[in-house]
Amino acid sequence: MTAAVGSSYLAVMQVASSTGRQKALSAALAAGFVLTCLMLKAYTLLALFGAMLLPVVASAASLLALLEAVAGLRDWRFLWPALLAMVGLSSWVAGLLYHGGLATVGIVTHNDLLVQLAVAALALLLLAPRLWVAQQQSRALLVAQLKQAALSADLKALQAQIEPHFLYNTLANTRYLARHDPERAVEMLDHLIGYLHTALPDLRSPMSNLGRECELAGHYLALMGIRFGDRLQFEIDCPPELGAFVLPPLMLMPLVENAVQHGVEPHPGNVTVRMLVRRREGALVVAVRDNGAGPGKAVLGSGVGLRNLRERLAALHGGAAAFRLQVAADGWTEAEITLPLENA
Repeated sequence: MTAAVGSSYLAVMQVASSTGRQKALSAALAAGFVLTCLMLKAYTLLALFGAMLLPVVASAASLLALLEAVAGLRDWRFLWPALLAMVGLSSWVAGLLYHGGLATVGIVTHNDLLVQLAVAALALLLLAPRLWVAQQQSRALLVAQLKQAALSADLKALQAQIEPHFLYNTLANTRYLARHDPERAVEMLDHLIGYLHTALPDLRSPMSNLGRECELAGHYLALMGIRFGDRLQFEIDCPPELGAFVLPPLMLMPLVENAVQHGVEPHPGNVTVRMLVRRREGALVVAVRDNGAGPGKAVLGSGVGLRNLRERLAALHGGAAAFRLQVAADGWTEAEITLPLENA
């Protein structure tokens, strides 16, 4: 509700505000019109101009002043009725001033109600469409903020699910190796320290880069290589000049974890996992391939991690980014992310 209230207030500010240059130009035009009417003694036209101008200015200014004074009223459910009420009140006052102003110069008016209705219609015609557009923009911004917050919550939930399971398995393997193969246990601890050293700072930062994400994937695959032994071989091919490419943390880990979980674990034989980073047709392409068990009858990309990945890509890049998971012509399972190169 706080975000909605703030966005509605900013929308009204946008409708009612103008730049200094616009204010100066409007004041100059109004002053010129008033002087022309006075020189020509066109008092009826001058009174009608004042009656038309008053509801527009008074409604916008009064609404802003009220919102400034009472923050609890910054809500769309209040803004529209308040606008209608202020336009009605200011149009009634404008009609009285129109009648009284002309009466002072001896002009009798006969259509005061028609004038009030006309100036009210003009004020609504000028203010209501702008307020409606601002409301749509406010809603779109609020939806984007809520979607981003939901994605962040999903990512934290995903991390909470993955990290303890991964750490428990790694520490259990390290304990076993410490008893039977101390050198391999030290190697596993080195990769675990490297993994945590790379991952933990990024979890507190909104952005990482391709070099750090590939380094993180390398430590993870090295740990899995110690766990699975000769059954798992891996390669990471990332050109150094692409290492500074900016992307959110843990963007690539779901691809690697998916390859291990669905390619290596259920496959009894040897498996190779390859991560390839390339430029292609003005875009950056990151592909993770494995020749393991494959997806079988499972729906490709239906897991929580890959679904979260798709949503993050859509929220960050819209249609400029893509994710594809398929069985390639050579039989390898291939997960591929395409990102716009302007982030480099």
